[in-house]
Amino acid sequence: MSDEQGVTARETYDPHSSIDKWLRLWREERLFEAEELTPASPKDEQRTLVVSMFPYPSGDLHMGHAEVYSISDTMARFARMRGQQVLNPIAWDSFGLPAENAARKRNLDPRDWTYGNIDIQAESFERLGISFDWRTRFHTSDPEYYRWNQWLFLKMFERGLAYRKEAPVNWCPSDETVLANEQVIQGQCERCGTDVVKRNLTQWFFRTTAYAQRLLDDMEQLQGKWPDEILSMQRNWIGRSTGAHIDFQIEGRSEPVRVFSTRPDTLYGATFFVVAADSALADELCDAEHRVAFEEYRAGLASKAEMERLAIDRPMTGVFLGRYAVNPVNGERLPTYAADYVLADYGTGAVMAVPAHDQRDLNFARAFGLPVRAVVDTGEPDPADTGIATAGDGVLMNSGPLNGLRKEAAITAVIADLEERGVGHGAVTYRLRDWLLSRQRYWGTPIPIIYCDSCGAVPVPEEQLPVKLPEGGYTLRPEGGKSPLETASAWVEVNCPACGQQARRDTDTMDTFVDSSWYFLRYPNPRYKDGPFDPAGMAAWLPVDEYVGGKEHATGHLMYARFFTKVLHDLGLVPFTEPFTRLTNQGQVIMNGKAMSKSLGNLVNLQEQIAQHGPDAVRVTMLFASPPEDDIDWADVSPAGSVKWLARVWRLAGDVGNASPAPANPTGDLDLRKVVHRLVDEATQAMENKRFNVGIARMMQLTNMLRQAVDRQPGSGDGAVQEGTAALVRMLSCVAPFTAEECWVRLGHESSVLKAGWPDVDSALLVEEKVTCVVQVAGKFRDRIEVSPDISEEELRELAFRSQKVRAALDGTSVAKTIVLAPKLVNFVPARG
Repeated sequence: MSDEQGVTARETYDPHSSIDKWLRLWREERLFEAEELTPASPKDEQRTLVVSMFPYPSGDLHMGHAEVYSISDTMARFARMRGQQVLNPIAWDSFGLPAENAARKRNLDPRDWTYGNIDIQAESFERLGISFDWRTRFHTSDPEYYRWNQWLFLKMFERGLAYRKEAPVNWCPSDETVLANEQVIQGQCERCGTDVVKRNLTQWFFRTTAYAQRLLDDMEQLQGKWPDEILSMQRNWIGRSTGAHIDFQIEGRSEPVRVFSTRPDTLYGATFFVVAADSALADELCDAEHRVAFEEYRAGLASKAEMERLAIDRPMTGVFLGRYAVNPVNGERLPTYAADYVLADYGTGAVMAVPAHDQRDLNFARAFGLPVRAVVDTGEPDPADTGIATAGDGVLMNSGPLNGLRKEAAITAVIADLEERGVGHGAVTYRLRDWLLSRQRYWGTPIPIIYCDSCGAVPVPEEQLPVKLPEGGYTLRPEGGKSPLETASAWVEVNCPACGQQARRDTDTMDTFVDSSWYFLRYPNPRYKDGPFDPAGMAAWLPVDEYVGGKEHATGHLMYARFFTKVLHDLGLVPFTEPFTRLTNQGQVIMNGKAMSKSLGNLVNLQEQIAQHGPDAVRVTMLFASPPEDDIDWADVSPAGSVKWLARVWRLAGDVGNASPAPANPTGDLDLRKVVHRLVDEATQAMENKRFNVGIARMMQLTNMLRQAVDRQPGSGDGAVQEGTAALVRMLSCVAPFTAEECWVRLGHESSVLKAGWPDVDSALLVEEKVTCVVQVAGKFRDRIEVSPDISEEELRELAFRSQKVRAALDGTSVAKTIVLAPKLVNFVPARG
């Protein structure tokens, strides 16, 4: 009887009917709990920590959640089925701007909005069959968690890694808060898309630049384990540059101004000097005569986004400051300008302008009628004539003692000259800037600093942590550009811990990337009270073995987590320097070739898909559509097709479970067993390599093959069929857990399939005694011969040439070339007549 016939209504596959039963059993038998969260023994290869980047509770789960957690859960289930102790934890990244904005819009407390969404997501995770160890659950907005954000901040403050300064910062006018550089995408706020502007504010920073080189060097540990694309993005973001620091004396100023240049060989080509218009240096250098023009110019910069300022194809603007810089190698007086194309927080906020060999400098020089002097002969036309800067290598000219040298030799010579004069030296700089962590919002970790008129910035004593957010007495949408915490006067006013006088709390909160930079360390014991994480639990489970998340976090969260881990290592708190051993990036779930969005009207509702097809079919569809790193276009996939396959497995399990055993041959057909073991072996290799789509394809092949065997001998109970069906169901449990449990019961088992483990493969059954070799003449099929799989090329060539069909096709023509791909193919290429 085929699996499409003879099925009664009672025996119809229902993807929803058994969900509650299995959720209850999994919970009662605690099947997803690691035996010990904090075992005494250190970590070994038998313990695996699988972590997905934790969710933000903006509402119910969406299609992206279904994808990433289907991937990580499959990894966790596969490792568990193979006998490993697995910790598959869950927490919520519950602080942040979206929750605050949602609360403002609805006139709610952010707590109510956030924790309500968390409860919804938690239930949806369970009903999707995600095998979390729920003992690990915590939320970053819990005071028990964020007290350790504050504790770690104070440790960094003690070491000089947390500091406060006034600086131009990224400001989102819509969200009314500061943004880190990593939160600005092409000049716009990553959250709301508003053009970001610059404002001068006094803010807190983490000194990430102190770890720039280590962040680069330690990538060697990640090579081959992280995607090359992510490592490349991080290297580019850190942006290591070698060159020289050069000191320019400014007429009328005692201290020189230092600039960094990657091309100190072009120093003789400098014809003017530029400082960032919004920098303190520009304000200092401007003389009285040019003050009004300078102030007017600088006032117009606030509305300009950084991307606009750095653009090459735009009119260049600036203002003369009335001062001159002196070139240290030839004494030339260089007029000094304030301009918007130099940024205050890049390098020193000042540059020597070499217009012949830098396009922005050249555009500025042409706009202001400044000299253009080529000092490197690259073989290209003179930039003064073409308006196109020449930035390549060549022979130095117009450069005094450097004339005739090429780039590298000239750089070495000019650095030696600068060092001898005491006006410069060789240097390395980084594009990476310090992490700006102050946020003018309510829903975040309060910064544990108190400001006293007598004592200055005073750390909150550890015994007074956590500094909790006020639960009343504040205005979530204050006027006049204030942060919400500024309005909580009863909370703000406090006595100084050092002298007891009246003082004020810091009214900013921390960037939520602080929360996500170390959360994974707390998973083994989230109730630990004696520190941010339990040393025993960390030693048993960390670092993370498998980390899953989007590549959009390449230069944000992943960089910050690596920085935090190195700081914690230096504090003696963790024994490793990299937090995530292996990284898997998932693609996006898109619709009709585009990212899903309300404005495009192409959103796909996850709960509707689950209601229609069941959680297992949604999981299978996600995993079967493509490798994890590729995008999934929901318009091109078929959850209905996944339902049909799962129904076929379910019916197969019922037929095999109801069949009578065949005592004469308990192991069954040998050829069938070989196919079963080959497909199991191929599925195993695919799962090990995270090619879940290939693993599912092999399960589908196995389903078809077993179905055909059952249909040939209905009710026979062949041993190979029974073995193969059991193997299929055990593998299925990693991708379709509810269906697999039902199938396991239909096969006659009483316990959960999760206890059965991954099927073993008999290597002896994988050996092919004979393989079929195709023989061609001029690329056309002529014969088929059976050969040993380990036959040599020479033996195969001779054997194929003896074929009468091959000789007839050659018809006496000599062979010009023979192509042998042992043991599968031989192609004889005849000589041309």
